[in-house]
Amino acid sequence: MLPAEYRIRLMEPTDYAPLGEICRRVYPHDQPYSPAELAEHRVVYPQGQFVAEHVPSRTAVGGHFTLRLHLADYHLDDPWDVLTAKGTFSDHHPAGHTLYGADVFVSPDHQHHGLAHALTDATRELVVAERLWRMVGASRLPGYAAVANTVPADRYIREVVAGTRTDPVLSAHLKDGWQVVKAIHGYLQNDLESGNWAAVIQWVNPNGPPPAGEALPPTIGGSP
Repeated sequence: MLPAEYRIRLMEPTDYAPLGEICRRVYPHDQPYSPAELAEHRVVYPQGQFVAEHVPSRTAVGGHFTLRLHLADYHLDDPWDVLTAKGTFSDHHPAGHTLYGADVFVSPDHQHHGLAHALTDATRELVVAERLWRMVGASRLPGYAAVANTVPADRYIREVVAGTRTDPVLSAHLKDGWQVVKAIHGYLQNDLESGNWAAVIQWVNPNGPPPAGEALPPTIGGSP
């Protein structure tokens, strides 16, 4: 349950500036989304752009941006730039059966209120409502850089999945019901905390059978 002072809704033009500022704070080594990019996201797939709003101030304090893809046209470990057409979402496929979670973030001033979880729930509801097969994304590994010289990324991820190691982001995704597919290097180009590694993650719609001729990839620590 969200605290009463927050709600999840679809993105509006008045959200572009505050969302850009949050991106600047959360991802200091990357170029934040511009108003033009966010406007384009809203044009190509308006029902897939979610915002967490702080109701008393009527301000966006978090976001989750998605698009539909036909992942058979890509590799599962393609980098973010490829899967999002460099953040423009111009590769959105209206008939794509996979919802791709391009980004989810919450302002540092409003974390620890369950907003990221609520934003993810909203995207899963969209997967079910549009009868999609699954949702795919990637998890940063901000605890990895500190041990990268001694622990291979695959092993790090397996230990997080097994619960013998904790990662600030991946552990939260696992608790939220995501499954890990594989490690990927270079998903984001400037994620120094993660040593430029990430984990491909997925959530499968229990009511969405796979398209003909396609199958789910194996997951780490369990079946798909």
